[in-house]
Amino acid sequence: MRSLLYAAAASAALVTLAACGGNTASTALPQGLAAGAKHVPVSVVSACPDTRNPDTAHCLALIRTDNMGSPLVSGYGPSDLQSAYSLPSSTKGKGQTIAIVDAFDDPNAADDLNVYRAFFGLPACNKSNPCFTKVNQRGEQGNYPTPDSGWAVEESLDVDMASAICPNCNIILVEGDSATTQDLGKSVDEAVKLGANVVSNSYINYNGRAPAGSHYYDHPGTIITAGGGDTGYKVGLPAGFPTVIAVGGTTLSKGGGSRGWSETAWGGTGSGCEIRFKQPKWQTHKGCRGRAMDDVAAVGDPGTGVAIYDTYPSGGWFTIGGTSVATPIIAGVYALAANEGKMTYSKSLYAKGASLWDVTSGSDGTCKHTFLCKAGPGYDGPTGNGTPNGIGAF
Repeated sequence: MRSLLYAAAASAALVTLAACGGNTASTALPQGLAAGAKHVPVSVVSACPDTRNPDTAHCLALIRTDNMGSPLVSGYGPSDLQSAYSLPSSTKGKGQTIAIVDAFDDPNAADDLNVYRAFFGLPACNKSNPCFTKVNQRGEQGNYPTPDSGWAVEESLDVDMASAICPNCNIILVEGDSATTQDLGKSVDEAVKLGANVVSNSYINYNGRAPAGSHYYDHPGTIITAGGGDTGYKVGLPAGFPTVIAVGGTTLSKGGGSRGWSETAWGGTGSGCEIRFKQPKWQTHKGCRGRAMDDVAAVGDPGTGVAIYDTYPSGGWFTIGGTSVATPIIAGVYALAANEGKMTYSKSLYAKGASLWDVTSGSDGTCKHTFLCKAGPGYDGPTGNGTPNGIGAF
C-alpha cells in the first residue's frame, strides 16, 4: 500500500498554487462552511502523483494542507453547490444511478460517506435506504483490491460530491484492481452493466496511448464524465476521448450579480486540442481540427474548495480541489436531468441557448489559439460551454 502522508505540510512534494485573483482567506463559518470569497494561494498535495507510466492513470484530487484530516469542516457543502448551480437536488434524481470508477480500495468508504451525509443533513444510506453499493471491477461485493490511501481520498471525494448534487440518487462505487487503462476501463464497462445512468471518472493519464482504451468509454445512452486535469493547459485521457464529457475546473466565489456567485477559469484546469481524434460534429472550432477539451466545467480551484470526509488510513475532514471535484458534480447534474438515454455524448452542451453560466475570464496557460487556454464569451477550452445553470443543458 502506498501511504499518503497526511502530515506532510512541510514536505517537498507540496505545491503552492498561484493566486487567481483576490487575496481574501477563507474562514470557518457556522458548521465549518468556507466563506468562499476569492481564490487565495494555498499549498496542496496531490492524492495520487503522476506515475508517468503510459498505461497508468492517476487521480485528480488536490488536498489542501491547511485542513488535512481536521476535526473542523472547511469548504463548500451541498447547499453551496446546489445554490451556485441552481439545482433541483431535493426533488430530482430518484431512480437514477451514478457510478464512481476509481482504482484500489477504500475500506471506510461506506462509513465515511454516511458521516458526510449526516453532517450536511442528507438522507443516510442504510438498509432502509440502500443508496450506496461498493463493488470490485467484476461487480462483486467483496474481494476488493488492495487499499490505497491516496485513491481512498479520491473515492471519498467522488461519492461525497455525487451525494451533494444528487442526494436522491443511488451511488455505485466500482473499484478497479489497479489504475491501469485496462482495469479502469473494465470498471467502466462493469458500471454500465450494473445499470449506471452516469459514470464519473476523476483521473487522467497524460501519457496514454490513443486510441488505446477508447472502447471502454463509448457507451451511447450512458453519460461518461472525465476530469480535464490539474496541471494547466494540457490534454490527457480519458477526457480527450470524443465520447466522454470532458470537465474543466473553475474558481467559484460567493457574491456577484443576481446569481449571487461568480466564476473564473481556474489556472490549474486542463484544456487543449487532442489531435489524435477527429473533431466531433458538434464542435466546429477553428484552430483545433481534433477534439477540443473541455465541454463543461464546475468548481475545481482548491482555493475555493469543497469539504469532504475520509478516514483511511487516518484523517477526518479535508478541503479538496481539482477537476476531481468538478467531474462528479457534473455527473450528478446529468443524473438530476435524467435524460441520459436520449443523449449523444456532449452534443446538448453545444446547443444554441443551452442553459449554462458563461465563464468569460481566467486562463490555464498560454497557447497559439487563445480560445483553447483562455476563457471568453461562448466556448473556450478551460470551461467549455460554461457551468450548470439548472439542468436544462443536461
